[in-house]
Amino acid sequence: MWRSLLRKTGLASGGLPSPATSPEQGHTPGQRAAALERTLHETADAFGPDDERTITAGNNLASKYAQIGRREAAVAQFERTLDSAVRVFGEDHEQTDTIRENLAWSLEDSGRPAEAAAIWEVLLEHRDSRLGPVAADTVAARSRLAICYRRCGHHDAAIAHFERAVEDSGVPEEREHLRIGLSTAYAAVGRYDDTTQQLRMVLAQRRRRLGGRHLDTLLVHHRLGRAYTQAGRPEEAVETLRAAYRNGLAAAGDPEIRMLTLKMRRDLAGALSAMGRHRDAAALF
Repeated sequence: MWRSLLRKTGLASGGLPSPATSPEQGHTPGQRAAALERTLHETADAFGPDDERTITAGNNLASKYAQIGRREAAVAQFERTLDSAVRVFGEDHEQTDTIRENLAWSLEDSGRPAEAAAIWEVLLEHRDSRLGPVAADTVAARSRLAICYRRCGHHDAAIAHFERAVEDSGVPEEREHLRIGLSTAYAAVGRYDDTTQQLRMVLAQRRRRLGGRHLDTLLVHHRLGRAYTQAGRPEEAVETLRAAYRNGLAAAGDPEIRMLTLKMRRDLAGALSAMGRHRDAAALF
């Protein structure tokens, strides 16, 4: 999730002060974070806050904070590092955007989707200009922006970006995930026919790619049945949920599928009851 600035920029670590305990020698995540804190302080003292090596150390420390669940500390450190990167590399430099992306992920992880959306907006603009709309990193930024918009309740904006991301993505598996996100955004504004259309396409693709009894296929099959229920189409809901339930029973040796099958049975019973078929619903229990 969080990108290493060392890998992205190719910066060497030569010339950095050597702390008593290197970041990789700590026995616990907290000790490793403490070692990275010392590295950052020593590097800043030796080279100044706006040196490339200090920026790298700041990014590494923020990433460690994020990995060990210190979310607010990660956000604060990424923000400080981003300010330095803007001064050193420039506002729309690729290295600056690496840190900006890390900040966006941290804001999402901290439950702050509106602030994350503002960062993804900037990243999308930069990547669209630098890489073009169909580049993998551009599509990724657009999809994260769509997800943040949806979480903020900006459903129309989310739909627009999900639709564009589906068009621009060149990876079939990625398009499946984007269509699922798009279906959720459609459902949030009551566009249930569009919701089911997207899920039917994903289900057909996963059947071809993975088979009807694979967990990922069954998850979409179940979701489609629930979408028909939500759309007020009980006959299609029953047909879809029954087929998903049977496939789940056939693969119930997998514990995850077994748990999913219990949910399918519950939802199938609910769909049958909605049609007045109470005896059939009761027979499932």
